[in-house]
Amino acid sequence: MKIQPLGDRILVEPVKEEEVKKGGIIIPDTAKEKPTKGKVIAIGTGKVDDNGKTIPFHVKKGDLVLMPRYGGSEVKIDDKEYQILREDDLLGIIQD
Repeated sequence: MKIQPLGDRILVEPVKEEEVKKGGIIIPDTAKEKPTKGKVIAIGTGKVDDNGKTIPFHVKKGDLVLMPRYGGSEVKIDDKEYQILREDDLLGIIQD
């Protein structure tokens, strides 16, 4: 299945951060925080301003982004979990 986000929405695949266990304590999945990093899988058609002009995206497919812990919509496609967010909701682009 393929999804094309609409407007200024972005499809992001959350990137699981490496789990570090300190002192041998195992944290259950229910207590773990949601990932804040994600890879941009697809971008929408763009936001349209009051004059009808399309505003280009600041992110592109393949970018690693910093996203909020809460917000957006969670979707499951082919047994993979994704987030659909507005570009304005993203906190930044992670650069190497």
